Amino acid sequence: MKDKSINILKFIGLSFFEPAVRLAAGEDVKKNLTELIKKVVFPIVSILLFILLWHVGANKLYNIERDYKIETARKSGGETAIATELKRIESGESTINSLPSPVSVVTAFKNLIADHKIISAKKSAFLERVAKTNEKRKAQGLKAITYTGRPSFVDQIITSLKTVFAGFFLALFLAVPIGMVLGLSETLRSSVNWLIQIFKPVSPVVWFLLVYMIVKSLTLTYDGDVSFIISFIAVGLCAMWATLVNTTLGVSSVDNDFINVAKVLNLSVGQKVFKIVLPSAFPLIFTGLRITVSVAWMVLIAIELLSQSPGLGTFVWEEFQNGANDSNAKIIAAMFVIGGIGFLLDRMMFSVQKLMTFTEA
Repeated sequence: MKDKSINILKFIGLSFFEPAVRLAAGEDVKKNLTELIKKVVFPIVSILLFILLWHVGANKLYNIERDYKIETARKSGGETAIATELKRIESGESTINSLPSPVSVVTAFKNLIADHKIISAKKSAFLERVAKTNEKRKAQGLKAITYTGRPSFVDQIITSLKTVFAGFFLALFLAVPIGMVLGLSETLRSSVNWLIQIFKPVSPVVWFLLVYMIVKSLTLTYDGDVSFIISFIAVGLCAMWATLVNTTLGVSSVDNDFINVAKVLNLSVGQKVFKIVLPSAFPLIFTGLRITVSVAWMVLIAIELLSQSPGLGTFVWEEFQNGANDSNAKIIAAMFVIGGIGFLLDRMMFSVQKLMTFTEA
């Protein structure tokens, strides 16, 4: 049972909990207790210190802006103006756009979840009302009536995940085959290397504009979600280069002894690729894919903002422009959600990499 638990923790990338499992089993108490303190207790303490510093810093910034508003009011109207400004600050009429406190961010996150429940209920009620109408329209060959209300925060997370996975698979299907071809041919590799070196550092904004120019012309008669198409293609093109370079390197670095064995066995090109080259290059390919997922998730926010796709990028920008009392708190809440999802995506790719290549943590 102990070994099984440890293997599961290692597989999902949570090996730092291994000392706790061993300690629970009574194995080498002193050593595992020391390891548990190093790997679990110290990180928890650092998190608490981070929250404390955040809280103190947020209060300090709030007081600086509050004092500035009060001083401005004093210069313009004396004590009466100060009292008026204090009332405006307390009522929320006068907004202080400083760094929100941890409590404010937690409250904002809870409000976003509550808002999602309200919007989901409205959407379900709407779909129930138009269900019969949509059946008739479907029989007549007409488009169904869809809910056009604003998306909730959770809906925007789902949209972003769909976009990043679509972009990731586009990068996968472009980069791996091209990388394998380049890795197998030194002449071809040296011929197009300049192209890779030029396109690899191009900004996500430039890729978005390029994709926008092309997709807009090709979808003039398309009634679907063009912003989603533009977003995932731009994400894929931005993120594919790590996989392309790593695949090329992995394939070109296959041991010559393996290639010679393939020649002795008279393997066909397909057999050589799938039985010799690809398995040998798997570790580097998956390292590239892991980087690709991270890059795709990072550039997604900027690309969604530009394309107006209803994802997290649009959410952050709208809250920034909104200027409401809790807008900053919602932005910070979104930041932690974005970071958490990015971490989970990386762990997911690491688990797949370990399963496919037996990579150690």
